[in-house]
Amino acid sequence: SFANGRSTGLVLDSGATHTTAIPVHDGYILQQGIVKSPLAGDFISMQCRELFQEMNIDIVPPYMIAAKEPVREGAPPSWKKKEKLPQVSKSWHNYTCNVSRGGGAGRLGPLFWGRVRIPGATLGGVAAQMPTVHYEMPNGYNTDYGAERLRIPEGLFDPSNVKGLSGNTMLGVGHVVTTSIGMCDIDIRPGLYGSVIVTGGNTLLQGFTDRLNRELSQKTPPSMRLKLIASNSTMERRFSPWIGGSILASLGTFQQMWISKQEYEEGGKQCVERKCP
Repeated sequence: SFANGRSTGLVLDSGATHTTAIPVHDGYILQQGIVKSPLAGDFISMQCRELFQEMNIDIVPPYMIAAKEPVREGAPPSWKKKEKLPQVSKSWHNYTCNVSRGGGAGRLGPLFWGRVRIPGATLGGVAAQMPTVHYEMPNGYNTDYGAERLRIPEGLFDPSNVKGLSGNTMLGVGHVVTTSIGMCDIDIRPGLYGSVIVTGGNTLLQGFTDRLNRELSQKTPPSMRLKLIASNSTMERRFSPWIGGSILASLGTFQQMWISKQEYEEGGKQCVERKCP
């Protein structure tokens, strides 16, 4: 919120583990209105992993590949494994696999994060018209992808289309926003609807803000004005929490929120919640 120069608004942050709506009023977070959904970046990575398993595509991280040869589209890859692999941690191996698979801001970002469909159109109909994109895996396997580019990110907005998930138990992005605002006092709701701040890596999906704006427009009360605020800068969208934190720390009033070593030793972690509600 501070990163966008606003003391009142609803921050929608969609990152790796959660998509979170955080209402802020006069610079203070309204704890009772915070709503979280696990549909986020890790969810996208999981969907990519399951898709490739269904297609019998092996994901080989680049650090394991010594050489590869060109192959025809859809043909099995021809590559050579490094004889002396560097010792890496399991977390790093998983990270490189996720990057190759398309998780986060990975190599398949332009491929699987290509479009978010327009509400009202059927998923099957739009997916059938999705233009294909050619992509080559790190090990040389290459093929065209079409409908998959829509189905994977669609789960962020409509969990009912995701296999293994119940649409009644998972909140899509639009419902996260409206649920959060609905849990706040009715007098401050106009200010929240009028300042929905979109941040986080997942919001860089092509068409994400347009899709969210359409969904919220259908749910916003007629007496309230809806306004989405999303920076055009990729770096600002990804690192808004850090930018806002630096702005807050530079304010003179922030000194009142400092916690000394003595205070922490006397009161414990409760003093953090008391000074920084």
